[in-house]
Amino acid sequence: MHLATVFLLVSLLASHQRFAGGNTDIRTSTVKIAKCCELDELLLDDTCTPLALTNETKPWQPEYTEDKSSNLLSRTQIVPDYRFGLPRCRSNEHQWHVYYYPSGPDRLAIVLPSGKLRHYIDDLKKGDDRNREEILESFKFNDEEEETKSIYYDYSFGQYCADKAVLSRDHLVATYAMICVPEVAVRWTDANYLMKHAIDPAFHAISIAAYLIVAVVYFVLPQLRDLVGNMITSMTLCLITNQCASTVRIFTELGNHVSFMIADTVAYVSLLAAFFWLNALGYYVWNTFRSRNVFLRITDGRKYCYYSMYVWGSTVAIAATAIFAHFALETNKPFIGGTVYPAQETVGWLAISVLFMSIVLTIIVNFSFVLTTANRIKRMSTYGRIHHKMKYSFRMFVFLFAIMSTSWISLLLSRLNYDVLAYCHIVVNLLQAILILYICVFGQRRVTFLLGKTCNCCSTGDNIEGLDWGEEMTAINAGY
Repeated sequence: MHLATVFLLVSLLASHQRFAGGNTDIRTSTVKIAKCCELDELLLDDTCTPLALTNETKPWQPEYTEDKSSNLLSRTQIVPDYRFGLPRCRSNEHQWHVYYYPSGPDRLAIVLPSGKLRHYIDDLKKGDDRNREEILESFKFNDEEEETKSIYYDYSFGQYCADKAVLSRDHLVATYAMICVPEVAVRWTDANYLMKHAIDPAFHAISIAAYLIVAVVYFVLPQLRDLVGNMITSMTLCLITNQCASTVRIFTELGNHVSFMIADTVAYVSLLAAFFWLNALGYYVWNTFRSRNVFLRITDGRKYCYYSMYVWGSTVAIAATAIFAHFALETNKPFIGGTVYPAQETVGWLAISVLFMSIVLTIIVNFSFVLTTANRIKRMSTYGRIHHKMKYSFRMFVFLFAIMSTSWISLLLSRLNYDVLAYCHIVVNLLQAILILYICVFGQRRVTFLLGKTCNCCSTGDNIEGLDWGEEMTAINAGY
């Protein structure tokens, strides 16, 4: 009996040890995590919103990773201990917003067992913020992802807060984090930053001023408010709009205040309208030399209305087609940002191709206008004053066509994301504005004479060739 009792006690003790040993394989670990909103809330368009008021059914569940030295993730049951509160940044730090979504360059994960927030960046060269290398110079290289040049930085509790973010405008569900990063002075000696954030905006401002001078001159002077002058004014106003919208696109750090989708749409559509106005000018010059009777009983105002219907009707139709193609047919929609501000959807290549192919069509048609009109002028033995005046309009049209086509090709090449091509387009964009100002204003004796007569300056001398009859009488009365 004693032996049986001892054997039974030993068996029970062994089974108890095996049972206890099985429990030691699965451990429970409590991790303290800073949450930006309350437990039953998430971020809906940067505002903490109760989960019941959103379309989401699941609360935020962080993604976990572990230190290379530990092996707890596979055999530890994680119990998150959420603590509500925003990070308290020190005086030499500032808050930085990070959005982690599948197609973005960043990744956020909670490190075990420390509970720190780890911020991965897969590829610095693909980021829009060129100062990111400055801000993240204390990042560490991840040995496991050395081939993809992935780096990370860990933020302790109190230096971050994270939560689930829903961006209804862009139809994105992301992981959001507010982290404290050190203040970094802007390096003005950086060539890329200097070109894209200092020289490019300055060149845009000069271009806007040049186009504005052309528009004001052709709108204010009564002698220039004919059909050609109205077309030049409308074209330069479209170019001004394009320059303003493209200037907004330069400052990507203003993502919380502007919509890059709207800015890109306005920039491309206004550029398309400018090319259509150039096409209308080319058709008017070509049709004038082609017609045998130039004394048509139709006013310039009515002609301008007809050409406006053509230009704006074509522009609106093509723009609507491009927008439809972007929202209905685009499969790979590009996004801007995702780190400093919420990711914004921008115009994709499908919509850009619709707009740019329309511009290519106008370039081809304008090139045919140039060839046929030049041949027509060569075959003309005699021509009247209207044809003589239209020769100057044709010359101006040829120069505008060459300049705008070259600038558009430069814009197309700058979309390839090579810094050299982007720098070349910055310079070409300025040269286009200066050359258009010279061709339309300072390169024409007629315009400089009218400016000199109006402003009592800029006398052009005794040669008044190319002036209209009324302007010749003005020159005679003024003593020129």
